[in-house]
Amino acid sequence: MKSLSEMSLTELLSPEGFDCTCGRRHKVDLRFFRMGDGAVEALPEALALCGVGCPFVISDRNTRQAAWPLVEPVLRRAGIPYGEYTYGENHLEPDEHALGSLAMAFDPRCDGILVVGSGVLNDVGKVFSHALRLPSLIVATAPSMDGYASDNASMVRDRVKVSLYNACPRAVIADTRVLCAAPERLLQAGLGDMVAKYLSICEWRISHLVTGEYYCENVAGLVRASLRRVIESAKGLKRRDETAVRNVMEGLLLSGIAMAFAQVSRPASGLEHYFSHMWEMMALERGLPQELHGIQVGVGSLLTLGIWDWLREQTPSRETAERFMRSFDEREWEATVRRIFGAAADTILASALKEGRNDPAAHARRLERILGHWPDILQIAREELPPKAEVERLMRELQMPLTPADIGFSREDTRDALLGSREIRNKYLTGTLLWDLGLLYCLPFPFEGEASLGGNA
Repeated sequence: MKSLSEMSLTELLSPEGFDCTCGRRHKVDLRFFRMGDGAVEALPEALALCGVGCPFVISDRNTRQAAWPLVEPVLRRAGIPYGEYTYGENHLEPDEHALGSLAMAFDPRCDGILVVGSGVLNDVGKVFSHALRLPSLIVATAPSMDGYASDNASMVRDRVKVSLYNACPRAVIADTRVLCAAPERLLQAGLGDMVAKYLSICEWRISHLVTGEYYCENVAGLVRASLRRVIESAKGLKRRDETAVRNVMEGLLLSGIAMAFAQVSRPASGLEHYFSHMWEMMALERGLPQELHGIQVGVGSLLTLGIWDWLREQTPSRETAERFMRSFDEREWEATVRRIFGAAADTILASALKEGRNDPAAHARRLERILGHWPDILQIAREELPPKAEVERLMRELQMPLTPADIGFSREDTRDALLGSREIRNKYLTGTLLWDLGLLYCLPFPFEGEASLGGNA
């Protein structure tokens, strides 16, 4: 078969899927995608394809203002009845309260879910539609995140950021009249979420080498190709160039498809996402407003690229790693987890205990792989990671935040985010590699300058 990166979107959405050389059959539940000026006119066709005659429309005040004037006339002209619920919160958490609000408002005559929005609305819509066993559709309001076509939702459960694997939307409609009019911060967020793909593919390959985790080069190639198109046109986002906006939206959609193909978030999410998750949890704990996920991911990408600049200059030491493991104190570690995670610490600790996260025997096995394959790890980093200065220059030209200080987090917050990234769940990240090498707790802050680890705070 052709490589995934050579296929059109229509081909990628084939219901039959593809038998891949990785040994798996790749499929995605997304059945309909339409993008362009006037794309919302295809909504009746999409609803019919999904077997939905009366959608339950979910929006918030901002997304309703952005797209409802285009959506409502289409539904009215087609004679399609609907129920609806609009969140009134200025900031919506994707948590139990958000889902409970939908459950209380749901119109039982509805036979499908239509989300008008992006980000959090997309996530809660997935979880809600999956719980009801109803098909869902999305009218995108911004090219701001990569979850449109994925089968996972980034949620907050018991105050901990988790990925829930539910169902992928059946249809996504992206009208460029809406996308190009999105607030500049949302366009920046989309680019931030795409920049992360450099690191997610790099860490996926390293995890495959160190832990034996499943990896598919075909899926990785699909993400690389879409990222390349985004970066080539990214400067056009500043003037809302339609080609640039379309490339970001398509890149985000393809990233979601890649996650669905791989059945994990690996193709699109690495340490940079965990910086964002940690900052989101800190803000939740402190009762503070949160920055957009993609904005935080962009800052986290610069931090992670800076860590790799430092890490590539190090020579792994068996003595250092084994001394660290011998001296590892579970009580001190637990105290650190409780300090960083606050009310969510019990959930984190229970998960770590169940997964054997600090198991010396597992550490020893990984260390052997790391020491035996360090040249290969460095080669992966060379192949996948661009110069940090190059990414920083692009983000600066687009006037994006570059440092944790730019988004309200201190040097201490950033160090805690790095330490805590390993604890959220058992996913092999750059922070886990540092832990295995005995370097995580003694990592210096050598990244001076405006985009330094810890920022200017």
